[in-house]
Amino acid sequence: MFSAATYAERRKILCTRLTERGEKGLLLFPGHSASPMNYTNNTYPFRQDSSFLYFFGHDHEGLTGVIDLDAGESWYFDQGFSMDDIIWSGALATPEELAARCGAERYGAEKTLTHMVTEAKKSQRPIHILPVYRAETRMRLVQLLNCGIMEADKFVSTPLIEEVVKLRSVKSIEEVMEIEQALETSYAMYANALTATRPGASERQLASVLHSTLALAGSAPSFTPICTGRGQILHNHEYSHMLHSGDLLLIDSGAESENHYASDITRTFPVAGTFTGQQRDVYSIVLAAQEAAISQCAPDIPFIDCHMTAATTIASGLRDLGILKGSVESIVAAGAHALFFPHGLGHMLGLDVHDMEGLGEDFVGYDSTITRSEQFGLRGLRLARKLQQGFVVTIEPGCYFIPALMEQWEAEGTCKEFINFDTAKQFSEFGGIRIEDDIYITSDGHRVLGQQIPKTVAGIEGRMHACSQRMFQGR
Repeated sequence: MFSAATYAERRKILCTRLTERGEKGLLLFPGHSASPMNYTNNTYPFRQDSSFLYFFGHDHEGLTGVIDLDAGESWYFDQGFSMDDIIWSGALATPEELAARCGAERYGAEKTLTHMVTEAKKSQRPIHILPVYRAETRMRLVQLLNCGIMEADKFVSTPLIEEVVKLRSVKSIEEVMEIEQALETSYAMYANALTATRPGASERQLASVLHSTLALAGSAPSFTPICTGRGQILHNHEYSHMLHSGDLLLIDSGAESENHYASDITRTFPVAGTFTGQQRDVYSIVLAAQEAAISQCAPDIPFIDCHMTAATTIASGLRDLGILKGSVESIVAAGAHALFFPHGLGHMLGLDVHDMEGLGEDFVGYDSTITRSEQFGLRGLRLARKLQQGFVVTIEPGCYFIPALMEQWEAEGTCKEFINFDTAKQFSEFGGIRIEDDIYITSDGHRVLGQQIPKTVAGIEGRMHACSQRMFQGR
């Protein structure tokens, strides 16, 4: 946990901002409960709700936080623990001690919480909640609010969402340090994966390297790692294939810090240690797109502009390879490049790997100045609004050759005036390339977070050659 003062200050700012907007009543932050895998006592690994973590800090089940806007004070509620809980899981601190650790002025048991919510409803005091994304949380709110299953959604508060997004979007120095802690683990994950990558290895072997590195660091994945020789499948979590000379290995993975802040890094490596000519050409295009987009990151720059810079760079590079044709401006305007770059450039990063996505993507990535495009590829952009000092974002352009999508576009004649389908078919077995880093927006520009993980052609080939030499000498 951070200091009690950190959580108290966050809640104070939230309370002040909502009160200034004329909001009244209670803000309700239910923490997570344990979620059974196949029977009650065999649960998935526990992960606390990120907004509860942000405002109250505690990382175990059975908790609820309340901010009373009218009284200007916070309550910490704990369902308590029985002797059986102590026997099986050990004793926790008292509710009084736990409230003090997160700076809450008041604390109480579950019955006090129930009474508080019941009285608020009776007196028609507003009750504000954030969007509900877990079934267990929904059922708890149904009981607490005495409402129907879907009626809980009527308590979801747009003003609360907007102010939470404003607060969580701007990262403090201690939050950036947490992300960099997670990135230290990411660095070790990629160093170990590079060492283990060779023809004849399996995707499962390399995925196990990522997981073991996380375990040894006392960390957990910020999302299910992608570790695949079939990079054209954007979210490929299947590890069933062997890797061969000439293949590319795409790893997209992240770790969590001690306080659950996420890292998110992608690298693409040649399995045999050296890029083929075709791979080098496409890889160089993606790297140029990433570097161009990163260089543009600064306060007041619309993130959609960074995306379009990456798209233009990819379109230009593919035109040089004869895959696209026509003017680059016309290619990008028509969305022809999206056949090969079908996703957005990146997203916010913080306590969630797609930070605050559970609050509503359009609240996080868009605002009154910009609406989501309907164009294929561009409509998947999670973040489009202006960057601000303190944001942490990912920059992850990619280039993919997806046979089914290419066949569909050719059959339908989609963007046929800009695509040389015969040339594109020569890349049908290519796969995909993505390169991703985590970027902190500073007062006058940006900083790439974490130790540098090799991403230039020379850097990757040099590191993999050194790894293979050490492995050979060790035999």
